[in-house]
Amino acid sequence: MRPYSLTGGRTRFGHVLLVETFVASNAAIEAADERLELTKGTARVMPEMRAIVEICRRMRTVAEIAALLKMPLGVVRVLLSDLADQGKIRVYGTGHGPGQPDRALLERVLSGLRRL
Repeated sequence: MRPYSLTGGRTRFGHVLLVETFVASNAAIEAADERLELTKGTARVMPEMRAIVEICRRMRTVAEIAALLKMPLGVVRVLLSDLADQGKIRVYGTGHGPGQPDRALLERVLSGLRRL
C-alpha cells in the first residue's frame, strides 16, 4: 500500500529512466528551495523525494537510488520523473536510443556477472 500512496497510483513516468540512467541533483536549485522553505515555512516535500535529492548530490544510476532507498524500482522511477519535471534533478542520457540495447553495455554487465 505504501508505494501506491507515494506515487498516487501512477506507474508511468515521462522521462527515459532505464536502470543504468544517470541522475544528479541540481545544487543551485536545491539551495534556493531550502532557503524558500526556511522563509515561508509552508513548503512540504515528501521525505522520500528529499532523500532522493540528497542521494543524488553525487551522480547515481536509477538502480543505485532504488537500492539505497530500499524502494521498488517502479516507484523510484515515478518519483525521479516528478523531481525532473520540477527541475530538482537532472536526468542524463545513457548513450543509446530507445531501440536495441547497447551491445558493449550488455557485454560489460555479463562480464561483471561472471566475475561474481
